[in-house]
Amino acid sequence: MPWFVLLASAVFEAAWATALGMSDGFSRPGPTAVFLVTLTISMLGLGWSAKHITIGTAYAVWVGVGAALTVACAMATGAESASPVKVVFIAGIVAAVIGLKLVPESPRTGPRRSPEKGRAPGGAPTHSPESDRR
Repeated sequence: MPWFVLLASAVFEAAWATALGMSDGFSRPGPTAVFLVTLTISMLGLGWSAKHITIGTAYAVWVGVGAALTVACAMATGAESASPVKVVFIAGIVAAVIGLKLVPESPRTGPRRSPEKGRAPGGAPTHSPESDRR
């Protein structure tokens, strides 16, 4: 389910990016409203997915799929020129996203927190009493 939500939020990312371009600097109400709604949905989906998929992978997939869809939409509508080279590079982004899905994630060992100030990750002090006397 997290991957489905992540991919859906990437589709909404492409929608908000396209609407942003059509909003003419937020001066057109229709595209601006679409931008705000799809941006909110996209961010909520990314945030929820990042609870289940590591943030690095989730963000890379979200951006990659969103960018590929945004360019594909622009090329399909004629807003951007299409060329075989562009298609190859967009396919490369899609291949990288598929690769990220296929690579097994290492299990999380618990919440990632920064260590306490003055303590190493294992809880040991990061300094010795002698260093305090200097």
